[in-house]
Amino acid sequence: MKRTQRGITLLGFIIVLAVVGFFAYVGMKLFPMYSEYYSVKTALKGLASEPGTAASDPARIQDLFFRRLYISYSENVKPENVKIRRADNGWQMDVQYEVRRPLVFNLDVVGKFHATQTLTRGGDGI
Repeated sequence: MKRTQRGITLLGFIIVLAVVGFFAYVGMKLFPMYSEYYSVKTALKGLASEPGTAASDPARIQDLFFRRLYISYSENVKPENVKIRRADNGWQMDVQYEVRRPLVFNLDVVGKFHATQTLTRGGDGI
């Protein structure tokens, strides 16, 4: 009886390794962008739960927001990306920014992020 070997060839293994490596590389480029977005969302929720924030002026609210982001090492959100406008019972804060990271040669990964939080006088953020 003749037995034949079965399994992946060396060339097949190299191709699978290249595909997995490429997706791991893309994941390493995307993870910091989404981690920063999570920091922005956390800072906004923290501001909403802090009592007295809605009674503050917009400059003070923006200062508190950027202090929270400074702790998280967030570097892509700039003051021109933050808009604070009067809402029904306080303020509505919109943060909209774009992150561009080089991927391979002349290809870039672009992430557009938008977060909104209502700062109410009750401090519950609803």
